[in-house]
Amino acid sequence: MKKALLVILLILYSFLTVAIYGQDFDLDIRAAILVESEIGQVLYEKNSAEPLPPASITKIMTLLIAMEEVEKGNIALEDEVTISKYAESMGGSQIYLAAGTRVPFGDLLKAITIASANDASVAVAEAIAGTYSNFINIMNRRAQELGMKNTHFENSTGLPVEYGEHYTTAYDIALMSRELVKYDQVLEWASIWVDYVQLPGREAMLVNTNKMINSYPGMDGLKTGHTQEAGYCLSATAERNGMRLISVVLGAETEKEREELTARLLDYGFNAFVKELMLTKGDQVHNVEVPDGKKTITTAEVAEDLYVVYKKGTKGSIKKEVVLQEDLKAPIEKGEVIGQELIVQDGEVLGQVDLLASESIEKAGFFTRLWRAFTNWLGQLIKGILD
Repeated sequence: MKKALLVILLILYSFLTVAIYGQDFDLDIRAAILVESEIGQVLYEKNSAEPLPPASITKIMTLLIAMEEVEKGNIALEDEVTISKYAESMGGSQIYLAAGTRVPFGDLLKAITIASANDASVAVAEAIAGTYSNFINIMNRRAQELGMKNTHFENSTGLPVEYGEHYTTAYDIALMSRELVKYDQVLEWASIWVDYVQLPGREAMLVNTNKMINSYPGMDGLKTGHTQEAGYCLSATAERNGMRLISVVLGAETEKEREELTARLLDYGFNAFVKELMLTKGDQVHNVEVPDGKKTITTAEVAEDLYVVYKKGTKGSIKKEVVLQEDLKAPIEKGEVIGQELIVQDGEVLGQVDLLASESIEKAGFFTRLWRAFTNWLGQLIKGILD
């Protein structure tokens, strides 16, 4: 009972917070979504739950798993990977890896990020999971963990499949993109226009498939995609004035249209919305009664900084609401979660943060509690007589 209300709130405040704004902006595109990266606020969406082929945007998941393995210490960027015949056989965009040669893991990731190399994507998958099929299982498991409910992967490249189904949605792409942009190394690679990696006996030139990094202010990623079935796709990210946005467009008819729609979507986000710090870690925001404590009043303090994103000109409709645990009882430890503060606009939650006990409260002794009960009863009795 003590945590039931907070659990309900957490369920309602899901992986990406649904936009509350009337759609005064639209794109002529098969599917799209615009998300603020840190908070997960959806600022625009169109057919974002429609399963579609993602082409090479698939490689976002490949890169995410690879970076997570590096972070865990299971593999290092300097580790050399032996290239298999299967990796060598990949078509489409590639750096022409030769079977039997050894290439640093980090160079393979760079080739995926910049040049969308299919052969490198397979080599990375095999290096992590031992077999390619094992890696595909890892991809699908990670997708489920991230809440990507309308996604199924059949490969690590995004190349068209002969058997099975390979699909995702704009919404799900935004979910995995949010995770990937947490890795500064990936953003560093993704913002490089031209680079080289040293392969055995030769040098491979990497040219970025995302031309917008040269033309759109603040853009430093993330991943392009194109097949005949998928059309031209792009999960892009840009940061301005402390706000990072992720835009996803799927099914554009040309590369130019893909870039124009992405620019319009990001422009809309940066021009129409503002990100603001609403609550600061350590702020004491509410007095809390602890009837059975040695001290009967304490304060709730904010657990961490809370930012929200809202449409410019609408700040006046934003409200703060405090939800405390019912029947709070001592003992209470300092730092224990005793409630939440919500930032609400027009009935929708823009953000929420835990409220913590600012001090430890011991339980009062039996006679103290008995005396309080008696005086409370007496006070109520007198009040009733006077009324």
